[in-house]
Amino acid sequence: MASRYSTKIIKAGALPADSRAFLRAYDLRLSLQQNLRQALRENIFGKASRSRVQDILPIFRQRFLTRPGLARALHCLVEADVHPAIVDRILYYHAAKADVLLYEFVTDFVYKKRQAGESALLADDARRYVTGLVRSQALAWSPTTIRRVTQGLLATLRDFRILEGAARKRLAPVYLPLEVFLYVVFALHLENSSGERLIHHGDWRLFLVTPGEVEAWFLEAHRLKWLDYQVAGRLVRVELHLTTPEELIHAIAGRTDEDTGSGSIGRSHADQRLP
Repeated sequence: MASRYSTKIIKAGALPADSRAFLRAYDLRLSLQQNLRQALRENIFGKASRSRVQDILPIFRQRFLTRPGLARALHCLVEADVHPAIVDRILYYHAAKADVLLYEFVTDFVYKKRQAGESALLADDARRYVTGLVRSQALAWSPTTIRRVTQGLLATLRDFRILEGAARKRLAPVYLPLEVFLYVVFALHLENSSGERLIHHGDWRLFLVTPGEVEAWFLEAHRLKWLDYQVAGRLVRVELHLTTPEELIHAIAGRTDEDTGSGSIGRSHADQRLP
């Protein structure tokens, strides 16, 4: 039986610049395989080694090419006038969703650190946590492999600005722009999550936010008329005003509803923190 966890984080961590280059070069007229061959042939990342490109492309395929229409939407996103911090948060979301080890490391280990009010994240604690996951799956990873995987996890989260610090890592300030909130809501909607499940979905822990903070964003998005959010007792109803990935990307880029004033979610919200 295949393991839940892999060591791919050693070869490919955050890679935000390479991710943007790959998605920007993605040709919507070509098939998935044609795009991958073209990226390898033309070395769009400017890597010195062809083998390095061969390491990266399967990772990007897992992150960005598994769901129909996702590559098209993300291509439009990186081509649009969207603040880089917003784009990188969305790239981080897909990177974590494509790597179970990274996902669980953040949504369990790192999230609990924030909940406990701790800011420091010690490498030894992180390594012990990874060791526990490895043992739970009876994986034959050597201590060296576990150390390298742990280093890869910490470096990836630093590059995505979930953590900060060089030698000593600490939790970065929580950062969830409204644009990214809407993107995640839309992604979860496509996975058939609805109502109360949207508020309590584990994906929000990737951004280290609590259900109460998520609910505050739903109220803000409702106030700005990006969705309808209604609560009656334990019944939660969410109705999106966006129906396709293209509409969502256009909204994030500030290309629709230009005259709605506060309803715009363009670059003016790029530095917005939790309400």
